[in-house]
Amino acid sequence: MTCTFLHHSNIHFLGKITLHRGYKAYERGEFSVEFGKVAAYLKFELFTTAMYEFHGDKRRYFDMTHKVTCGHIIPFLQSNWAFPSDMKVLEIGCGEAGVLKAFTDLGYACTGIELEESRLVFAREFMSAELANGQVQFLNKDIYDVVPEEDLGTRFDLIILKDVIEHIPDQARFMPQLHRFLKPGGRVFFAFPPWQMPYGGHQQVLPQKWASKLPYYHLLPGGLYPAVLKALGVQPNGIKTMEEIRSTGISIERFLGICKRSDFGISGKKFFLFNPIYEYKFGIKPRKQWGVIAALPWVRNFVTMGVYYLTESRK
Repeated sequence: MTCTFLHHSNIHFLGKITLHRGYKAYERGEFSVEFGKVAAYLKFELFTTAMYEFHGDKRRYFDMTHKVTCGHIIPFLQSNWAFPSDMKVLEIGCGEAGVLKAFTDLGYACTGIELEESRLVFAREFMSAELANGQVQFLNKDIYDVVPEEDLGTRFDLIILKDVIEHIPDQARFMPQLHRFLKPGGRVFFAFPPWQMPYGGHQQVLPQKWASKLPYYHLLPGGLYPAVLKALGVQPNGIKTMEEIRSTGISIERFLGICKRSDFGISGKKFFLFNPIYEYKFGIKPRKQWGVIAALPWVRNFVTMGVYYLTESRK
């Protein structure tokens, strides 16, 4: 069967909703097995195209992170810790502030620190009402230069780092700094994809077709990885970004080691075979990682799409 219409640009033309419905119809048995070959390809195109476009639509990203926080992060936190009634929340790397929106909805005072001013422009737009009533504040500053009492006026009961720790250079230096921002008995929530998982290199955000779709090739050693990126059409700036991500990628075991050395204990954890954000990106329901796999050091990194950890300061 010749599928000449299945070019990437034609996928856009046909519309992702139509394709999604077509695949679902095939799953229900409404189309032939022959069509199944096309349907499987369409689903793969939908998955990887959405991965790239998702990060370019800031309002959509804000809404999805808000939903994930309401539906998964807050329930996880509450199952492992009772929120103080006057809880103050700090998010480091808050981006457009979809996570913080979920906490302001519950009446908590929130602060977001973000290094990219361009992302705070959207955060201020999306959280304009909360800014106006003083429920949220934003700071554009390097975390190492922030003095909590002077710059923020307080310390915090809860610090959130969602999809952030895997982008921070020298995590062993960074994590002890978090104690400066915490009240006694404060907690820190981390969510991150293990480096070794299929798309742990964040290659899904690349605009090049096959560079964004191939799993695991970010694990190639030395100069082989950038060479493959170049062969797949990735431009020099994109290669530089991917190599920077490789330099900061973190495994579960490395994370736990840094926590221990930084005087943080583990209050709760949850591993996902399918990351909760996939439900809103691709319609894939979240699935908790199998217990046997989650208990296997190193192996679990390769097949776990996301992890949640709640840590407690021991200082």
